[in-house]
Amino acid sequence: MTVDRFSEDSATFAVKGIDTPDLDRGVEAIRNVLRTLPARPGVYRMIDAAGSVLYVGKARALKNRVGNYTQVARLPRRLQRMVSQTRDMVIVTTNTESEALLLEAQLIKRWRPPYNVLLRDDKSFPFIYLREDHTYPRISKHRGARVGKGVFYGPFASAGAVGATLNALQKVFLLRSCNDSFFNNRSRPCLLHQIRRCSAPCVDRISPESYAEQVSDAKAFLAGKTVEAQAKLAAAMQAAAASKDFEIAAVLRDRLKALTFIQGSQSINAEGSLTDADIVAIAAQDGIMCIQVFFIRGGQNWGHRAWFPAHTQELDEAEVLQSFLPQLYAEIPPAREILLDRALPEAELLAEALCESAGHRVSLKVPQRGPNRKLVEQASRNAREALQRRAAEATTQGRLLAELAELFELDAPPRRIEIYDNSHIMGTNALGAMVVAGPEGFMKSQYRKFNMKAPDITPGDDFGMMRAMLHRRFARLQSENPDDRENWPDLLLIDGGKGQLSSVIESLADLGIDDVAIVGVAKGPDRNAGRETFHLPSGRELTLPPNNPVLFFLQRLRDEAHRFAIGAHRDKRSKALTASPLDDVPGIGPARKKALLMHFGTARAVRGASLSDLERTPGINKAMAQAIHQHFHPPA
Repeated sequence: MTVDRFSEDSATFAVKGIDTPDLDRGVEAIRNVLRTLPARPGVYRMIDAAGSVLYVGKARALKNRVGNYTQVARLPRRLQRMVSQTRDMVIVTTNTESEALLLEAQLIKRWRPPYNVLLRDDKSFPFIYLREDHTYPRISKHRGARVGKGVFYGPFASAGAVGATLNALQKVFLLRSCNDSFFNNRSRPCLLHQIRRCSAPCVDRISPESYAEQVSDAKAFLAGKTVEAQAKLAAAMQAAAASKDFEIAAVLRDRLKALTFIQGSQSINAEGSLTDADIVAIAAQDGIMCIQVFFIRGGQNWGHRAWFPAHTQELDEAEVLQSFLPQLYAEIPPAREILLDRALPEAELLAEALCESAGHRVSLKVPQRGPNRKLVEQASRNAREALQRRAAEATTQGRLLAELAELFELDAPPRRIEIYDNSHIMGTNALGAMVVAGPEGFMKSQYRKFNMKAPDITPGDDFGMMRAMLHRRFARLQSENPDDRENWPDLLLIDGGKGQLSSVIESLADLGIDDVAIVGVAKGPDRNAGRETFHLPSGRELTLPPNNPVLFFLQRLRDEAHRFAIGAHRDKRSKALTASPLDDVPGIGPARKKALLMHFGTARAVRGASLSDLERTPGINKAMAQAIHQHFHPPA
């Protein structure tokens, strides 16, 4: 940091790269809030002129912590920039500092401020869910809020880890995985029973008592009692063989092999005695940081995941890790032991906060020797290797973007590429899609869908759909960020030829936009991949050799947009198949819709029903009956 001028008794600062008036206004805004701040624990938010959250922080004593931001010369350059943009603050007091830490993590995840360390991966963790509100409990994969009568096992690092474990559990314990509707309507066993992955409780091939025993064994296994489960299966197999019931013995042998497979595939903790632990390590290279986490539950390895947190400039690894862990455990329950590769600045406070949120003791340790130290070193090695892979991918991606800029005569490699496609079947369920790519690959959180319902769009008119989609997209950009071009695309790729390209150019011209590069990607003769033609606004047409890496890159971008558009269209079409005229009636929810259909049989019968008939429907009062009747029979 370079400070040109600083006066302790003046609000005037001059810092290279930051406007002095902005800095003064930011300091004054903070001082206005500081006058009424208590010396209590709490959370503060820095707000910019547009009302956006710049930063979320917590403090043991708010007055002391916030006061530090007025000492601009002592702040790192990153925080100086933040102060120069601050125009207001929001304060929330808490009873303890640990409460403030937990609230800070929740607010960071909600607002994603640009000056906080952020988890870039927003994908939720999968769990295994074992229901307990049914005679024959179901086992299944689960994402989202953990509500319901049953037990949740996890987190697993990936859907693949859950799938492999569920697959093996079905072979070992033969628990059902079907939903209740499927279960209640079976008259004979399904395929899973035929391939020995379900005990077919739906058709009474197993008694409730025997099924309950299987559920108990599965719970014991998921809790880490694998040796007992293995011994029980081995004893049952030997008993069946001794009684010459070789068919049963063979089934039990296959289940025992599946159990052994699970144990073998989860051997990361083979030398240790950990039953419930997370192993966390961080590595840094060329300004990028990677955090690797291994999840051990019930003595079993449930996978590992790497994160590359954002906004880590000017921070050391321990600070980044300190900010990362509360955000991680705002999503998942913490393990009883968290093994780290280094000490944290506020380890005791973090442990106290995690204990409060988890409802059990949580300890943070930095092992120095023994099996646990080896596990931490393994996590560190995985973090370094993930960084090396990311660096190699970034180098390749950067080279492709540079070649792309040269091909399309852009001023610089594009930071944000938006690719557009649309999908429909003869004009029905029309839908447009936008996918986004940048230096780090596809930015899936930025993907958007556009429902094409405007009356001025002729069904099946691809040109009109593309024109309408781009108009909506850029009209919104102009209204939301008229002066901020940071989030505007550097390049638009349009799936289509001259017609689609002309439609897009016309749409943007209507909005007064003429400085965004646009390229149309037309499929080759007979729709052959590798023979695409690229259309430019100038009228130029380009083709690339079939083995050109830039061509492969452009195909990948186009194909991702096509995949997203097709998937969104199928979802829309599936919903349309189950749509009902009753869905459009104001005040009709699932319960009333069900009551009407149960009473009248069909939506058509509801449409033609008289007011008196509607009033006699169970669950429908006179006011709602009047509303339904007026909806289908509007007054002339």
